[in-house]
Order: sequence, then C-alpha cells, then structure tokens
Amino acid sequence: MAEDKKLPKGWEWNKVQDVAKLINGYAFKSNLFNEDKKGLPLIRIRDLQNSKSNTYYSGDYKEDYLVAKGDFLMGMDGEFKIYEWKGEMSLLNQRVCKLTKFSEKIIPRYIFYLIQESLQLIEDTTPFVTVKHISSNKILNIKIPVPPIQIQKEIVEILEQAERLNQRRERANEETSSVITNIFYEMFGDPTKNDKKFPVQTLKEVVANDRHSLKRGPFGGSLKKEIFVKDGYKVYEQQHAIKNNFDLGEYYITKEKYEDMLPFAVKEGDILVSCSGTIGKIAIAPKDVKHGIINQALLKITVDRNKILQIYLKYFLESVTVQRKLFGNAEGSGIKNVASMDVIKKTQIPVPPILLQNKFAELVEKVEKIKEHQQKTTNEINTLFDALMQKAFNGELKV
Repeated sequence: MAEDKKLPKGWEWNKVQDVAKLINGYAFKSNLFNEDKKGLPLIRIRDLQNSKSNTYYSGDYKEDYLVAKGDFLMGMDGEFKIYEWKGEMSLLNQRVCKLTKFSEKIIPRYIFYLIQESLQLIEDTTPFVTVKHISSNKILNIKIPVPPIQIQKEIVEILEQAERLNQRRERANEETSSVITNIFYEMFGDPTKNDKKFPVQTLKEVVANDRHSLKRGPFGGSLKKEIFVKDGYKVYEQQHAIKNNFDLGEYYITKEKYEDMLPFAVKEGDILVSCSGTIGKIAIAPKDVKHGIINQALLKITVDRNKILQIYLKYFLESVTVQRKLFGNAEGSGIKNVASMDVIKKTQIPVPPILLQNKFAELVEKVEKIKEHQQKTTNEINTLFDALMQKAFNGELKV
C-alpha cells in the first residue's frame, strides 16, 4: 500500500519499529548442538515452515532468545516471510528474527497479516547474486497503516476466516502430493535400504555422458547485477526450484553472456536443486523452458534417460533419508548447506528397470492432473484472500 494514499479517518502511518520490537537470533556455538534432545530446540530458517527443529542446543542462553508458541518469526535469507511458531519452546538462531513487545495500539495478528505484503515487495525488489538477504533495519522501517483497535479486530476476524479456508485447501493438496510418495515407496521400497534389491549405481554413473551434466552454478563474480538486462536469456535462481515455477523471475543476460556460460545452461528435462536458503527443493525443467542458465544457488542434473528417469530421481532425492544426508549436515548456521559435490556424485541410487520407472511416471502423471485442478482452486482462494487483504488495508473492507 502506497504511503501517499490517503488513509481513512482515524488511521495513521507507523513504522514497524513504532509498534513492535525486533530481536535478532544469536550465533549459538555449534559444538553444543545435538540431535539427542538435550537442551532446547534451535530454530533455523529451514525450521520455520513446519515449526519443528531436530537440532537442540545444550548450552547457556539469554531469555531474549526464547521462542514460545504463537511468536512471530521471520527468516532473513532466501524467501522473506513471516511465520507463526506453533512448536514447543525453542531458541532463536542467527538469521532468524522475532517480532515482539507490541504496542497497545496494534493487535499482533494484524501486523502478522499486514507485513507479509511488504516483505514480498522487498523480496521482489532485492538484488541478488546468490541468496537474497534482508536486514533488521529494513524490516523495522516498513511503514504500515494502523486503524483503530476495533477495526483491526474486525479485519483480523475476516482474514482469519479466509485463511482457514486456504489452509483446508492446502491440506487437501498435501494429501494428494503424499499419494505420489506412497506410490514411490510401494513400488521401490525405502531408497536407502534398497528393500527391492535393485542394482545400485552412483549419481555420477546415471547422469548423461557430458562433463556438465552434474553442475553447480557459477561462483565468484560471474553474475554481477550490472550484467543483467531487461530481456534475453533467463537466469534461473533458487525460487524456480523452491516454487516449481519456471515462469517466475526477472533476471536476464545477453546472448553473448549466455554463450560464455553454456556449461550452466538449462535444458528441457534438467533437474534443478536449490542449494542456498531453502535448500533441497527440486524441480524438473518443462518442455517449454526458456533458454537460460542457473545461478550460484542451484545444482543442475542432466540424466541419462536410458538408465534413469527424471521423475524417479526427483522422488529419490526428495525422500527423507536422502534429504537428510545431502542437505541436513550443516550445523552452526541459520542456512543449510548442500553436501560437497564429491558426496553428491558418490550418492548411491537403487536403479529399477526402466519399464517399472515408466509405470511410476504414468501414475505420477495421473496424480499431477488432479493436483492441477486443485491448484486452480487454490489460486482462486489466494486471489480472494489477496483481494480481501488489499481492501482491508486500504480501508475499503466492509466490517
């Protein structure tokens, strides 16, 4: 909402710092981390979405860094979102911040709904080379329209009703998605135990016969922001893998730069894996993917389709045990780090017969059609929610 827009009578503009306090997480000593549930859970960026951490901290801490159920948290790298913590009492790790000590003139849940739009705008307009970052100062200086308390209550009530509808739709979507995972385990067994006794090959052995078929994005200053142009060859970033949407993004390079960086080119069927921020998310480049390259935050895998299908490898890589091995080893950081390329190349993969993989692919396609229909409904609900949000914060929502 633009600050120059005239507010309804009784409303006023306030910065976040005028109505709340922000506490940044602490860099706890990694040698005191454990997975034996000694001490308190430690909240890192990867834990925000599910309100659960498997990493514990057994050392001393200040009460300022305690997080209780219902607290509002934000990740400061990757995607900029606000989350309500629904887990047990935990500790606030670095690169995660907490909104607290709200002014009497604002309802905490009102700011929870309102600030997300501003965070999204900041994310969309933040330049990046690898991972986008947001400072606590930028959050504190977000300006928000603050109506009288009674109007805040009524706005929150309406938005909560819309959110509950959205959550029910999301749960249905998750249940449909879990069908594919169940099919995978039924057909192929536990991928790390290899219950079905399939032949085993390393990831390096099942990729295409091309030295760039298993490739991390470019390092150093290869993609400085001054080289970007308005249109041209696309730069694929972590959001494409995280959101499984190749239409997103606004960063492009020239044809000349693209040709200089052909080893990082994205082709139809390539598997992209997010390696920074929210890591371990996987997407397969569609048939109509635009010519472009990956940035530093991605890993690109081009498979040998005579040995392994992309859809099989995708669900193998998404399995819990494989995710933990490849993307869950980084301790002492608010951001997970992907395993080394040497570890990735040597990852052992049970390789079922292609006919069986094809059967799995056919079943996935059927489920995906159901998901497409569900997504259409989800988009309609999200559009309704966004419209309600916009009206609410413009003072146009009838309450």
